[in-house]
Amino acid sequence: MNTQTFVWMPVLVLGGVWLITLLIYWIISASGVEGPMYSGGSQAPLWYFAVVGAQAMNRTFYFSQAMSLTRREFYLGSLVAAGISAVGISVVFMFLGLVEQATDGYGINGYFAYLPWVWVGGPLAAGLTYFVLTMLTFILGFWFAIVLKRFGVLILTTALLVIALVLLGGAALISLNTAWPQVWTWFADMQSMGLTLWALGACVVFAAGSYLTLRRLTV
Repeated sequence: MNTQTFVWMPVLVLGGVWLITLLIYWIISASGVEGPMYSGGSQAPLWYFAVVGAQAMNRTFYFSQAMSLTRREFYLGSLVAAGISAVGISVVFMFLGLVEQATDGYGINGYFAYLPWVWVGGPLAAGLTYFVLTMLTFILGFWFAIVLKRFGVLILTTALLVIALVLLGGAALISLNTAWPQVWTWFADMQSMGLTLWALGACVVFAAGSYLTLRRLTV
């Protein structure tokens, strides 16, 4: 029923960022700059899926309860809807990457979806990475919306600040121990598939946490 949120908006976000990126590449290429150009623009739909997760919770939870759906049915249905949408957007991502490889970056050496580090395992591995990260952002957005509904803005904001401080503390610890070279080496050794498996594990943990929080949400 909610095709705007799960279909048209992700397509609009991906298509809009893709077009803007190509225009930027064309301007750079026309200016005489040579060499391959890579963009992180393909991650835009991933961040949008955090919004999708929040909307799926805020806009449809109480409607589902009025329709006498259980929380389990609502949660699993939301995950399935997000999964279908994520598969579709991942297929588009794979298609664009294949086109970019075949055309040498649209003839101007510009790459939007094809990032060598992500595609080292081939198109299917790249698509899996994109799918898992999409689902991860959806689940996080969904969970944050549940926390907002159950505990209010103050607790959600406090939780986000704590998460930011923990990440900042980790970065400070790495910097004080001059360990950034080891960190980048670890990421390089893991390759995209290894990090995808870590992200998949995070999806399972966060999905379980969000479901347990949803079960205790009062209508």
